Amino acid sequence: MAETTGFVEANGLTFAYIEEGSGPLVLMLHGFPDTAHTWDHLRPLIANRGCRAVSPFMRGFHPTAVPAVDPGQETLAHDVLALISALGASEAVLIGHDWGASAVYGAAALRPDLVSKLMTVAIPHPATLKPSFRKVWGARHFATYKLPGAAKRFARNDFAALPAIYRRWSPTWNPPDSEFDAARECFSSPGSLDAAFGYYRKLSPLPSASLRAKIAVPTVAFAGLDDPVAEPADYRRARRMFLDDYRIEEVPGGHFMHREHPDLFAERVLSHL
Repeated sequence: MAETTGFVEANGLTFAYIEEGSGPLVLMLHGFPDTAHTWDHLRPLIANRGCRAVSPFMRGFHPTAVPAVDPGQETLAHDVLALISALGASEAVLIGHDWGASAVYGAAALRPDLVSKLMTVAIPHPATLKPSFRKVWGARHFATYKLPGAAKRFARNDFAALPAIYRRWSPTWNPPDSEFDAARECFSSPGSLDAAFGYYRKLSPLPSASLRAKIAVPTVAFAGLDDPVAEPADYRRARRMFLDDYRIEEVPGGHFMHREHPDLFAERVLSHL
């Protein structure tokens, strides 16, 4: 695994990050149950294209600091914007997966002048999602993670729930156990796992301000063809939220497509840089 490069103050919190390369900033945001290491394959390839590729550990994910309160959508969006500034850039390409996708959707809507291009992975624009039994069942952990003691239950038996959630959302992927080493290390730090569950505790069924605003930034949405929850039709329906160029890249794999098929995914991302 790549080592943490440095720390920076942004939006009232100390963020850890991994950085490679120099040039225009490409900021890469991860989700749950994941860390900045989810981009270890893609990050050096972007750096080799003459970019400064930075993947921060999201709010509360060790070694980033644990916040005093659970973060809502607006906090996550402002984290991204503050990171661009704190890293000394005037704009950035944003790439976000899972919670990171939600964060970059919001950031691009709030400050399109700071975002040269937006790439989202595995999450159609949240404001356009239509509930169905399949989606509710696939995302049932959104409710169970809100319950008291959820983090402790997740940590039982050396985080046995960790590969289980990957199997649920990427059913065609059979990763080795080493794929989860970075997440186990992150969540073993006191307070980090509970902070990650704070995203779910704060989650509202109604989209907040940054997710109600339309996006005036060229966008590429990566859709997993084997995703059991988010279907290609969900991405097509999301087109109404974009005022600029909006493209859908359908790639093999489920929710973690970027790790299931890293070379193919990287090739597609690089083609849009």
